[in-house]
Amino acid sequence: MSSQITINQPQVLAEVTAAFYRYEEALVSNDIAVLDELFWEDEHTVRLGAGENLYGIEAIRAFRNARPTKGLARELRHPHIVTFGDDMAVCSTEFTREGSERIGRQQQTWVRFPCGWRIVAAHVSQMNQG
Repeated sequence: MSSQITINQPQVLAEVTAAFYRYEEALVSNDIAVLDELFWEDEHTVRLGAGENLYGIEAIRAFRNARPTKGLARELRHPHIVTFGDDMAVCSTEFTREGSERIGRQQQTWVRFPCGWRIVAAHVSQMNQG
């Protein structure tokens, strides 16, 4: 017997959408405190980046603290957010950066914890346009 999961409940979708765009603002402004807050503080958190594989919150923090602080602006394309029940969501988007002919892709899995919505897994990659 399978249970029914409600997809995109309006209140849950609004909460995750707000968290997603809060993350985006923190990313392009290099607000490390907010970026750190929005990732699950656990050794099981994973971020697979365009040039790095980070396992655990400590590796993610080290990456954030060492990354360049210039050229972070980007334009999102096709953001897509889907919530599953009350406590899980997947956020996907493409992005472009001025002067680059590559398309970035980002996908995040968010989970609601007692402290709020947190990213438990993220993937960032790039591909050539065309």
